Amino acid sequence: MNTYDVAAYYYPAYHADSRSESWHGKGWTEWDLLRTARPRFKGHAQPKVPLWGYEDEALPSVMEKKIAAAADHALSAWIFDWYWYEDGQHLHRCLDEGFLNAPNRDRMKFAIMWANHDMIDIHPAKRSTPGKLLIPGEVSEKAFVAATDHCIRRYFNQPNYWRMKGGLYFSIYEVMRMVKGLGGVDATRRIFDQFRDRVRKAGCGELHLNAVLWGIQILPSEQTIKDPNRLMDALGFDSISSYVWVHHQGFPKFPETPYSDIRERSVADWKKFRAQYQKPYYPNVTMGWDASPRTTQSDPFEPVGYPFMAMMSNNTPQEFETALRQAKAFLDEGRTDPKIVSINAWNEWTEGSYLEPDTVHGMAYLEAIRRVFGK
Repeated sequence: MNTYDVAAYYYPAYHADSRSESWHGKGWTEWDLLRTARPRFKGHAQPKVPLWGYEDEALPSVMEKKIAAAADHALSAWIFDWYWYEDGQHLHRCLDEGFLNAPNRDRMKFAIMWANHDMIDIHPAKRSTPGKLLIPGEVSEKAFVAATDHCIRRYFNQPNYWRMKGGLYFSIYEVMRMVKGLGGVDATRRIFDQFRDRVRKAGCGELHLNAVLWGIQILPSEQTIKDPNRLMDALGFDSISSYVWVHHQGFPKFPETPYSDIRERSVADWKKFRAQYQKPYYPNVTMGWDASPRTTQSDPFEPVGYPFMAMMSNNTPQEFETALRQAKAFLDEGRTDPKIVSINAWNEWTEGSYLEPDTVHGMAYLEAIRRVFGK
């Protein structure tokens, strides 16, 4: 029996969305950025071309194919980047219309990571102009209750919602931004406790609250946490995870830093974090990094900050498989219960981190997961 849970983050930016259309035009998705990406230096492998084409992920038939590929290659769950601002949802049709209506949805578990960062206009970003704030990430208590009531009604009662030791896995991307919007640590703990009570009263059982932590600011709005143990205990979180290696590692070589360098430092971090954090820590494996499709392609490509930044080189399927084997060995040390590893990402195409097949490597990254974690 497979005793590992392999969960990939899912970025739902590849379907039409009313907010995105109001900012960028009718029918716009991040496929538009990917299509127009160009090499920014000699040997730069852009554009990336999806083997399945530029599909609409809000269609159940499209999601059916994705689910089959994920399940057939030892993935247990998708953790959907989930957006809810003060005035409601964003980028939700992928999950609500595509995934939940796919005929084979029972083959894949799913969970929510509230991606509560500021929405900044970086699609694409200009080198010389700061991105305009489109929507602030903070939400009030009223909006938090509306969002979590929606999760209770729409998601938590689904038979394939991912549970951690019986608890519904619910992750928060920017903890300090959540605390700021909700009025401080004490107020946030009260609101979290009431959230747990509402989940129980709805007959959904217990809640497992997960915090995404990192040490390096990437987006201008992100905030690092100075004393994570004290804060995690005060807020009542159950576990800690990471979203992507870039949140922990600098890239000292521009325009490319070798994947193997980032991997070895990230693997060393797993043990450091396990010892440092009092809450359980679940490791992350990152497939790659190249945010250049989010830059204005005619601007000089120089290291002036996200997304004008270095990328990983030589992130081949073989190098990725080495990282997966290192993650498996880390879990097999028996100090991580349950044995969970997250992967960035299923489809972060415009940040160069994706498991979906492209025209160069086909299914090779997925096949690497199956070789390491398959039954």
